[in-house]
Amino acid sequence: DAADGPEAFTGFVTWLRGEYPNLKLDIKRVIAEGDMVVTHSHLDLEPGNPDNPGRALADFFRLENGKVVEHWDVIQDVPKTAASNNGMF
Repeated sequence: DAADGPEAFTGFVTWLRGEYPNLKLDIKRVIAEGDMVVTHSHLDLEPGNPDNPGRALADFFRLENGKVVEHWDVIQDVPKTAASNNGMF
């Protein structure tokens, strides 16, 4: 939900932290290849709330000269129950 550019990103994070001051982002893994970096994370907007298991995030960043120039993400609610024991993470 963030527009392009560093100011928009900073504004989005500031808004999110204001709405959910206790949020927790747990980065489970980081993969880097060439100019791409991918993070696989668990976002919990309301830690401790058993009715909200959080969301699984995959963020893709393309870098140039050490700076993020493009970003894509995939977001999925973590299911309360699953058909397998594999889980989201």
